[in-house]
Amino acid sequence: MPETRQPTPVALPKPHHMLVLAAMLALIVVTALLAYRVSEQQGFNQMRGEASHQLDILAAAIDSEVTRHAAIPSTVELNPDVLALLRAPAGQQEGLRTAANHFLQKLNDHLGGPAIFVLDTSGRVVASSDWIFSDNLLGADLSYVPMFRAAIDGTPGRRYAVDDVRKEPGYFFALPIRDEAQDWKVIGVAVVKSSLHELERRWLGQEAPALIVDASGVVLLASPPEWRYATLQPKSREELARISREQFAGQPVGVTSLDIAIDAAQEGTVVRLSRQLKPDPGPLQGAKSYLALSRHLPGTAWRIVVFSDLRPVTVQASTHAALAAAAVGCLLLWLLFLSQRRRLARGREATRVMLEQANQELERNVAARTADLSEAVAGLQREVAERQRAEQTLRAAQDELVQAAKLAVLGQMATGITHELSQPLGAIRTLAANAVEFMHRGDLATAEKNLGIVGQLAEQAGGIITPLKTFARKSPAVSAPVDVAQAVDAALFLFEARLKKQNATVERKFGPNSPIAWCDQNRLQQVLVNLIGNAIDAMADSPERRLSFTAEATASGQVALAVCDSGVGFSEQALEHLFEPFFTTKQPGEGLGLGLTISRDILRDFGGDLLAGPAPGGGARFVILLPAVPPAAPEKATP
Repeated sequence: MPETRQPTPVALPKPHHMLVLAAMLALIVVTALLAYRVSEQQGFNQMRGEASHQLDILAAAIDSEVTRHAAIPSTVELNPDVLALLRAPAGQQEGLRTAANHFLQKLNDHLGGPAIFVLDTSGRVVASSDWIFSDNLLGADLSYVPMFRAAIDGTPGRRYAVDDVRKEPGYFFALPIRDEAQDWKVIGVAVVKSSLHELERRWLGQEAPALIVDASGVVLLASPPEWRYATLQPKSREELARISREQFAGQPVGVTSLDIAIDAAQEGTVVRLSRQLKPDPGPLQGAKSYLALSRHLPGTAWRIVVFSDLRPVTVQASTHAALAAAAVGCLLLWLLFLSQRRRLARGREATRVMLEQANQELERNVAARTADLSEAVAGLQREVAERQRAEQTLRAAQDELVQAAKLAVLGQMATGITHELSQPLGAIRTLAANAVEFMHRGDLATAEKNLGIVGQLAEQAGGIITPLKTFARKSPAVSAPVDVAQAVDAALFLFEARLKKQNATVERKFGPNSPIAWCDQNRLQQVLVNLIGNAIDAMADSPERRLSFTAEATASGQVALAVCDSGVGFSEQALEHLFEPFFTTKQPGEGLGLGLTISRDILRDFGGDLLAGPAPGGGARFVILLPAVPPAAPEKATP
């Protein structure tokens, strides 16, 4: 009976998926933009209302502070001493000036600080409340100031300006003084300079950035204070020079231009304030966009402008946009969840059937794979066994090669050893015969002396044979503390005759306490014998034959034993293949090319290594790296 397959739910084609996804993203973006615009507009309107309220408060405070001395010039106009001074000819004013100065001083002290002075029709100051100070205004010519010229012509005026004497800014009220006796003719001008120190103190304490500009577009007061005397719009050099001369006593004006349209700020406009005006612009630090709102100050030609940072509005609008996008996204995800749940419900049964079929197929595949793996594991086990046997065979062959090399070295040294032993043996034979003869004669003292010399010669012969027995012994490698200097001496003893024959100089550069290494002394001696034999062969044709040994501890804790000779050295090509089996630099028939390879393998067996390179001054240099003695190992070195 054929299997009945359940219909598999058909997924939407990929282009359809992309269109649905694009539509969802477009809906989220549009919702976020609408929410951002609505929130931004609401925040903008709210900020404009708050800025307008702040303008009302600032305008009232500034108007109260600036205009509180506006009525003082009328008092000066009525004073008889002032009128008498102005009526008198220029040559007769000196006696009348004192009374006018005292009146102006008392009036100034009563009002608490404004400077009061009187000008004649030529614009010269003839009386002043600061006459007692050295830097008073008496005699100052202010005829060039437009406000004073207008007052002399009969028009009252008020203006922010800087006086030429003290270079202090202030708000000046100028009122023409008319003489009733001369048919109300203008005979002078009464001027009151209102101090702005209190206004500046309050102004600089404002949290929000703000500024006051005059009719010329010059900033009079500002927070931050570095904007003072800046201009709202760029002006020509001639116009700035005129404003500086007439109003600011020659001080620089318009060095900085804020590039703010003051007319657009009447209803509120967005401006971008430069961040490069000062390294630390105070309250404007890090700011970019601001809402600028301006208003005329009553009774003056000034305008006050406040700036509200739009970052809170931007942050709030971004937050609302993100929340709106998140809400729409959640709604769309919920709809997708419902759709997917319906699809999953339709396909669950079909999926269950498919899983059962897949499970059955998987079980069959697992059974077949298990059989294959079992066969592969058996094959790997056989291969591992073969490799272990091959490794054992290789190690046995290597040990045989080491032993053969030892015996070869002993064979090469047989002649020298025979010569070394023949002398003490001949002496022993002669002394023994003499001792017997002296005993027959009854000369026991002489016989005893001869037998003592025989014992010394026998000990000397044993000293020659013992290193040979140790070197020739075939034993497994067992690591123990080894005195590196003693191992070098034992190896040099085997070549003593060849070294003497070649007249070679041996240098042992060991300190009083030679390093102790953790290795097998017999194997280390075999490596040294191989290196010393190669060095002797390499120095055969050298005019100077020198063999040196040094030992020191490395930074890694190992012991480095260096063997240097003055032979022919190695070429770069020879160094690349030096440790390859069957590679040799000797003449054909003089070596198999296995000595260095076997030596390096011997050292690596107990954690060491063998390095080769050129020696300083020429020749070859081999470095034997040996492990240091472990902390738990006995410190006594193997003899």
